[in-house]
Amino acid sequence: MADLYGTDVLADDPRGRKRTIPTMVADPDLVVECAASGWCGAVVGWDRGATGWAVILEDRHGRRRPFELGPAAFLFEGRAVTLVRPVAPPSRSGPLGGGPVRTASGSVAVSQHRARVARGSRIWVEGSQDAALIEKVWGDDLRIEGVVVEHLGGIDDLMERVREFEPDGDHRVGVLVDHLVPGSKETRIADSVTSEFARDVLVLGHPYVDVWQAIRPSALGIDAWPVIPKGQPWKEGVCGALGWNIDTGAAWGRILGHVRSYADLEPALLGRVEELIDFVTAP
Repeated sequence: MADLYGTDVLADDPRGRKRTIPTMVADPDLVVECAASGWCGAVVGWDRGATGWAVILEDRHGRRRPFELGPAAFLFEGRAVTLVRPVAPPSRSGPLGGGPVRTASGSVAVSQHRARVARGSRIWVEGSQDAALIEKVWGDDLRIEGVVVEHLGGIDDLMERVREFEPDGDHRVGVLVDHLVPGSKETRIADSVTSEFARDVLVLGHPYVDVWQAIRPSALGIDAWPVIPKGQPWKEGVCGALGWNIDTGAAWGRILGHVRSYADLEPALLGRVEELIDFVTAP
């Protein structure tokens, strides 16, 4: 059987006519596949980034990812299509199309719900910037669940802090660690803690040098985070490479201001935070 589509859906056909790519309105629950990555999911929302609108797709496991719009960027029933926004699309900040209002983390917002009294369990993060980022994206969820996030100022004394906390089934601790990679000091500390408190303490981490890197470059309108040579202060190096004043506090405020929702964060951070929330809120 002849290949009706060929290898390039945007290429000219043999008769000299450009192949027509149909346009499809991305209505809620429409199931499409990202042509580049193969990710398949239903349309559940929209996010506006530095380069334009992105459609949020949810796969069969409930995982969500943003995908930028573009010519022939998606497949519908195996055929290339160009998705466009509905005239009145569902908004993540308001149900223009009748859909549920969602929090910055993607959860369905619960209206008129008072914050729960704090649980005995805690989520610990290394620094105040990590805590601020989690508050911005997951704050609504955490208040409903009654989960308090505390910053440690580093994890060198994590074992001592955990022993002082005396975790148990009603007082669990979830710890988010920066730059948790094989062979690192952070990994050795995490392993020693979880080996002693395996049931009531969960230590997870992301691979980034700093939580700044867990924010998608596209959220800031840059192609990638600058590569800073080893031995140089990373944050100061980033500021210099981006042409910003060497003021890491002001730079962080600028970066955090560009974060609107979970879609602006890297999956390596998203998944870990969700796991920690599930761990400390499990019955």
